[in-house]
Amino acid sequence: MKVEVSAQKLVESGAHFGHMLRRTNPKMKRFQYTVRDGNFIFDLIKTKGHLEEALELLTDAASKGKKILIVGTKKQIQDQVVAFAKETGSFWVSERWLGGTFTNFDQIKRTLNRSQETKSKMNSGEFKGYTKKEKLMMSWSIEKTEKMMGGLTGMEKTPDIMIVIDTKKEFAAVNEAKLVKVPVIGIVDSNGDPDQIDYPIPANDDATASVSYILSLMKDAIMAGKGSSPKSEEVKTEKKEKAEKKETKSKEVKAKAAKAKKEAK
Repeated sequence: MKVEVSAQKLVESGAHFGHMLRRTNPKMKRFQYTVRDGNFIFDLIKTKGHLEEALELLTDAASKGKKILIVGTKKQIQDQVVAFAKETGSFWVSERWLGGTFTNFDQIKRTLNRSQETKSKMNSGEFKGYTKKEKLMMSWSIEKTEKMMGGLTGMEKTPDIMIVIDTKKEFAAVNEAKLVKVPVIGIVDSNGDPDQIDYPIPANDDATASVSYILSLMKDAIMAGKGSSPKSEEVKTEKKEKAEKKETKSKEVKAKAAKAKKEAK
């Protein structure tokens, strides 16, 4: 299923508003429609085309069971990022990108595993003999790790695709993705560099409504892909077979009841 992009909704969400011209990256000129009151205005026809390309990629990736990571650390979008990740079964970074998340991934994974083990031991009462201060220190360490890296729990390797909101702000994440060859889908505002992004979506990355609409489309694209995945088809087939068996059994029971009733007469 192809996810439809509405140019009207892009306009309503304010996706076409860029920064003031003096803050515009010259490389973004190719996505400019006009200038209004000294501000950059995106050509939403081009935005729509690039967004559709990114959505197709996400649908295909989800259908193949590929792992997706979303990065967005702006205060106004943190909740949206976490909700998006949980609803689509993706990983996330919403607090701060830690240097080495990709380039030193084994260390990140070890830190997460150690934190999870400590938490499990605390819950099972293995640290009963420890002092109150020692327990508090461990709890603080676990809380800090979960806050910074909790969205990466269960990620066994670097992701297959990374979604970035505000590629200029998240330049460290983009740079690491390039080093380890993780394709990046990024919302690029007029002050960003589209040449650093594999699948740039030229749009306003500051307006909550703009980001919200684009994320809703990405969510639909991923869920559409999951719905057409081989695993999903197996589940559908299994459900269908169970329903057929149930129906057959019901018919047999009804037939026996009818036969018994007839014989009783």
